[in-house]
Amino acid sequence: MDAAFTDEQDEIRRTLRELLRKRCGSDDLRAAVRTPEGYDPDLWRQLAQHLGLPGLALPTAYGGVGCGPTELVLACEETGRVLLPSPLLPTAALVAPLVLAVGTEAQRAELLPALASGELTGALAVPGGQLGTALALTARNGGDWAGGGRAGGIQARECGGGGGRGTAGEWRLYGEAAQVLGGHSAGLLLVAAHAGGYARSRTLLFVVRGDAPGVERVRQTAMDETRALGVVQLRDVPASLLGAEGAGGGNGRVGRALAQAGAGVAAALAAEAVGAAGAALERTVEYVKVREQFGRPIGSFQAVQHRLADLYVQVQAARSAVCYAAWAVGGPAEGAEPGAPGLALAHALETLRAVAGEAIQLHGGIGFTWEHDAHLFFKRAACDELLFGPVHRLRAQAAETAGVFGDGGGGELRAEVSA
Repeated sequence: MDAAFTDEQDEIRRTLRELLRKRCGSDDLRAAVRTPEGYDPDLWRQLAQHLGLPGLALPTAYGGVGCGPTELVLACEETGRVLLPSPLLPTAALVAPLVLAVGTEAQRAELLPALASGELTGALAVPGGQLGTALALTARNGGDWAGGGRAGGIQARECGGGGGRGTAGEWRLYGEAAQVLGGHSAGLLLVAAHAGGYARSRTLLFVVRGDAPGVERVRQTAMDETRALGVVQLRDVPASLLGAEGAGGGNGRVGRALAQAGAGVAAALAAEAVGAAGAALERTVEYVKVREQFGRPIGSFQAVQHRLADLYVQVQAARSAVCYAAWAVGGPAEGAEPGAPGLALAHALETLRAVAGEAIQLHGGIGFTWEHDAHLFFKRAACDELLFGPVHRLRAQAAETAGVFGDGGGGELRAEVSA
């Protein structure tokens, strides 16, 4: 493994950091999250058209930049530093890889160039708050996480032929998905739905346009405003199957594609958390240099220095884990641990939570106010763990994926890690 970044990768980081420093101040951030989209559309167009951010990891044949997961991870670390509200994560790390892996050639040619240019944003709708399971981050995704034919999931019914309503090859979806990342405003929805009833039970992915008849969407009130979440209701919505019939769900092609996308989004999300943790630590270090107590800066007290030094070590360790995860996702690299992305995500989320908590404490009374930015970092840590975690399940699944427990025994240890 070569841990050194190339000149091109360093240029991506530098260019993006300069742009975000100019456009993502505290006031800009607070204004962006209160727009109907939940982000600044003008900034998103600039990031997409001038820097090619949503198409970084897509092949040039489909309008992408032709880089890889490492470049996307570097970009996510920079967006995490400013807590950038944007559709980058659901579009570039979830929807685009799934279309590339599962979609037919016609679907790739139609959808990927629009996603790469930023003209079209995407969201992955998974019912029942099972996003972590669907992506194989907190459990194996071979079960009934998409509804299993019961109420509460999203059901798919094939139309056309045999007197059915609709044209041949068309599907109809009915159900609801909550906590859909970017789901309230995305132009393209990838919906995980249960098909076949009990006899031929399987999980499939469907393409639904955001303005399709029968789609009802509303933005959810969330603790972390920088992560816009939506509730998506589907009422007899026409949809197209992603890929060809027979691709399979659960342990089939769809299941493998979801697990692969889960590894990529784990590395990207971990990079965002590391970037946020690094920025929060830098702000805290600057603050303790000027905040005085007993006639001297509080940063001169040894106890404060020790706390900040511990946080610095934790952030650097998390950053190393993220680099390893990006290398593992970009492979498959020989010798890379298959559970590295999930483990890096657990470490990064835990690091961000620790740094954000200490930042609030060391900022004193001002750190507890809504007017200060310290609470934004803490909210990001808490909500990301709720959406993709929790941390102990991320670690348990990473250990399971890496084969730590083996085939025999280990049951008591597995139960202890999952508890």
